[in-house]
Amino acid sequence: MELVAVIFDNFGPYHLARLGAASACVNLTAIQVCGASADYAWDNTIHGAEFPMATLFPADAPRKMQESAIQHAMSEALDRCNPAVVVVPGWAGKATFSALSWCIRHKVPIITMSESTAWDEQRVWWKEFVKRQIVGLYSAALVGGRPHADYMKMLGMPQDRVFLGYDTVDNAYFSTRAAHVRGQEPAIRAEYKLPAKYFLASARFIEKKNLARLIEAYARYRSLAESAKAEVIWELVLLGDGALRQELAIAAETLAVTQWIHMPGFKQYPELPVFYGLAEAFLHASTTEQWGLVVNEAMASGLPVLVSSRCGCTQDLVQEGVNGHALDPHNVEEMARRMFEISTLGQRLAEMGEGSQRIISRWGPERFAAGLKSAVEKALDETPIKPSLAQSAILQFLLRR
Repeated sequence: MELVAVIFDNFGPYHLARLGAASACVNLTAIQVCGASADYAWDNTIHGAEFPMATLFPADAPRKMQESAIQHAMSEALDRCNPAVVVVPGWAGKATFSALSWCIRHKVPIITMSESTAWDEQRVWWKEFVKRQIVGLYSAALVGGRPHADYMKMLGMPQDRVFLGYDTVDNAYFSTRAAHVRGQEPAIRAEYKLPAKYFLASARFIEKKNLARLIEAYARYRSLAESAKAEVIWELVLLGDGALRQELAIAAETLAVTQWIHMPGFKQYPELPVFYGLAEAFLHASTTEQWGLVVNEAMASGLPVLVSSRCGCTQDLVQEGVNGHALDPHNVEEMARRMFEISTLGQRLAEMGEGSQRIISRWGPERFAAGLKSAVEKALDETPIKPSLAQSAILQFLLRR
């Protein structure tokens, strides 16, 4: 079986779940550029995997490394494993450009993995032109869902070379662990000091996650619930951390909801099922998001979801009234109203949680594996792409930026 090298910037838990599933149907070796993530404080535990793995730079390597060092390390790694196909994340970054350069020199087909949509950020014509030139060098693409496939086709990738399934998590892990947590609910709820009923949000505390507006919506939800004389008013748990933590705490204080908002900080993978398992519903209110893997995790855990329409996952994962609702992330009143509605569903809440698990069951690591296998087969069927003079010049320029 032909060897496939799959490259990620850093191995997080969901990367390892995807690669583990893919290794059952593809002969792969996995390469991470750095042993630590620039965005997430994951425990980078990579031992015990059933497939070969390599790390180009240790966790304490400088974030901004010389282009020559990355090119040299990437070339050495690919020379050692000598893959028949290389798979890279996206179409930007020195590591991706270095792998692409190696593939061109060795006439090896390359596949991109992408979760970008046409609308996840403001597009600039000249950047889109450059992107089209780079995308034109790929033999196939593995993307998140339908909006991501549409964007890949806009960038010039033929439809028959675009495959779905990039954005998946270990569904079995979350469903099993969340069920276990619920089975020990009183003790675990007391241990973690979690309220009896709560909405859960999990995100980095950065601007695009829209948490300040979510806090405002939560305050408005409490007003609605109090006016309706609701027997129980849910609290709000904001899982995560980041630069805006103090600003969010001030917002909660200003709106007089501090006592009902909990910020337990960033939690490692083994603790996440506790928060999902004891929550009533999940909120994700980002103003822009390429996908939103926390939504996968919440759905696998059996939670109804309220998800921003600006999240890349919404079109594929949120079915109106079946497992939740899509939200306008700029509309505080709509968010508050949906929070109030979902908090009054009673038994219907469990049915929506079951709907989430049913929908997400089609988007597990096995789907990543199937999509990757199909993309590899397609890439091997294609004649290796020879870059034009313009593509070569652009790639060399990008490598030296």
